[in-house]
Amino acid sequence: GPEVRRFEDAWSNKFGFRHAISVNSATTGLMTAVGALGVEPGDEVIVTPYSMSASATVALFYGGIPVFADLDPENNCLDPKSIEERITSRTKAIIVVHLFGHPADMDRILAVAKPRGIKVIEDAAQAPGVLYKGRPVGGIGDIGCFSLNYHKHIHAGEGGIVVTNDDDIALRARLIRNHGENAFEAYGITDIGNLIGSNYRLTELQAAIANEQLKRLDDILGHRQELAGYMTERLAVLDGITPQRISSLHTHAYYLFPVR
Repeated sequence: GPEVRRFEDAWSNKFGFRHAISVNSATTGLMTAVGALGVEPGDEVIVTPYSMSASATVALFYGGIPVFADLDPENNCLDPKSIEERITSRTKAIIVVHLFGHPADMDRILAVAKPRGIKVIEDAAQAPGVLYKGRPVGGIGDIGCFSLNYHKHIHAGEGGIVVTNDDDIALRARLIRNHGENAFEAYGITDIGNLIGSNYRLTELQAAIANEQLKRLDDILGHRQELAGYMTERLAVLDGITPQRISSLHTHAYYLFPVR
């Protein structure tokens, strides 16, 4: 419908993504991403051990095998070295989570993945509007997902959005969110095994709400960053508590304020 299209256009235009495909949750968005990248039974998907469960379990929906890598303790995201140690001949994709709104080390992760032909999915559910070296997360890898769940930065009660700069991946994602209908007849796609999806569509009402929420995102992020700066300064003088530091090259959404 028109509200869904308006929201998708607003999201892609705001962040410069070539495609934005709305879905009814970030979980179904991740499932869509796994299918759109062609994960098949027996393929291994490297995932994080420290996140919401769907960041790992979505690999199972197309018969993939989750393989847990370890974390970088400085950013709570996947450690590129640990990723590399777990790659086998069956590794098909990596699901990177920008946990708590801090970006993962995408340059090092892509340096591991790209020469090997491994696809990279960004779970940016907690990181809308976050920049990694000036680039918006979600569109740095092959495909990314954001959340519109009620407790996220902006929300429509529930929902999600999938982003990619690849035309073929975008087409496959759009088909998956609508049962994979008409794939052969309309688009001439013959490898349809991974296009069997379901009704993952966002509703018109949710899209209308999300569109208004999106207009407030910059203010919401700015307020959280201001509070986090205050907390970081005050906590840094206390022994035994280490606030998370953020490089000047990146931004942080502060979905949560993590400390060690």
